[in-house]
Amino acid sequence: MILYLHGFRSSPHSFKARRLAGRLALLERANDWRCPQLPVSPYEAIRLAQSIIGATPPASLSLIGSSLGGFYATWLAERYGCRAVLLNPATAPDETLDAFLGEQTLWHGGGSIIVERRHLDELRALRVPAITLPQRYYLVAATGDQVLDYRNMLRKYPDVATTLIDGSNHGISDFDAYLDGVLAFCGVAGEGAADDGALNDGAGP
Repeated sequence: MILYLHGFRSSPHSFKARRLAGRLALLERANDWRCPQLPVSPYEAIRLAQSIIGATPPASLSLIGSSLGGFYATWLAERYGCRAVLLNPATAPDETLDAFLGEQTLWHGGGSIIVERRHLDELRALRVPAITLPQRYYLVAATGDQVLDYRNMLRKYPDVATTLIDGSNHGISDFDAYLDGVLAFCGVAGEGAADDGALNDGAGP
């Protein structure tokens, strides 16, 4: 199973989620894909992810988390001992989301969410002080991220397989160049996955 956790104000209709789902469909692995709409409450988002994971063995589970979803994926990877790909992950969202209290418009499909101070408290409680087993993680960080500082990502995830993108942006608009490397880390081989250079530290799943 590959469980994708989207970012703040995002959805399963995000660019990266759609590209990954499309590639898995081409590889006849669509049944392995899970990408739920996450609730605004971090506790509820984690509970939803846990309900999807169920009794899936760690060796058969890979998480892909984007931005805030990367924060959730870290907590879950430490809890379940599975692999996790982190795409421009949030490292301290209880601090960065303080400026977004109140009603916030969603990026896809209209609608809005209400961010409450209790949600920041929930995020604070879910912080992972330090990761264990760096080989469990693969970090994709863009120096051009205009929302989160890539240097905080590098400090949060030392010694993990890392692709540091020179430039790009928070949404990784050039994600197609890294898609196969992400899936390769998740144990999905596809055309170009072995030689696209994404796993530049030589670490694998």
